[in-house]
Amino acid sequence: MSNTSELKVAIVGLGNIGQVLATNLTKGSRPVILAARDLSKAESLAQNLDSLAQPMAIEVALQEADIIILAIWFASIKEFLTQYASQLEGKIIIDPSNPIAPNDKGGFDKIIGETESAGEINASLLPKGATLAKAFGTLGAASLANAAGQTPDQVVLFYATDDQRIDSDVEKLIVDAGFEPLRVGGLDQSIRLEVFGELHEFGALGRTVTAQEVQDVVIA
Repeated sequence: MSNTSELKVAIVGLGNIGQVLATNLTKGSRPVILAARDLSKAESLAQNLDSLAQPMAIEVALQEADIIILAIWFASIKEFLTQYASQLEGKIIIDPSNPIAPNDKGGFDKIIGETESAGEINASLLPKGATLAKAFGTLGAASLANAAGQTPDQVVLFYATDDQRIDSDVEKLIVDAGFEPLRVGGLDQSIRLEVFGELHEFGALGRTVTAQEVQDVVIA
């Protein structure tokens, strides 16, 4: 993709992650389209942000945007990609999802195979011409909110994609959200970026890291 700064971004799903990303991006002067099944939720959030946030119905948002951040539960993504396949053709899909569900012990369990990743599964379901990047899912909502724009050393957000043509688009988005981007490889590295993975806040990494600290982390 060219002319990165002009690519329109839509956030679909306005739970904790979606709300934080909308806040971070508008603080970073990046316009965002807000979309949710309940349009009133998008309208309410837009009123609490500056004029860079614009609420839209999902169908309209998908048509308008070049980059779609799917801030919805992993278990809902297959249905979403099927339902909106025609509107998603040729789009850049940002996937922050984690393949987990609450358990009866107050925690979370992985809901796919031990060696499977949400990133690879979701990429296999993409409509024609769409491409996917695994990003914004390595930190919980609290860290995404509190660590954004940290100075003097920015916190790193790892990402992975099989299509290096979109690297600059994904990196610009991460920068606008207040973090330093770091590519770890293709989508076969997604499992490392998801909950319980070695580069996740709630996995082996266990914390946020700055670029200076990344030298202590093994990057593929």
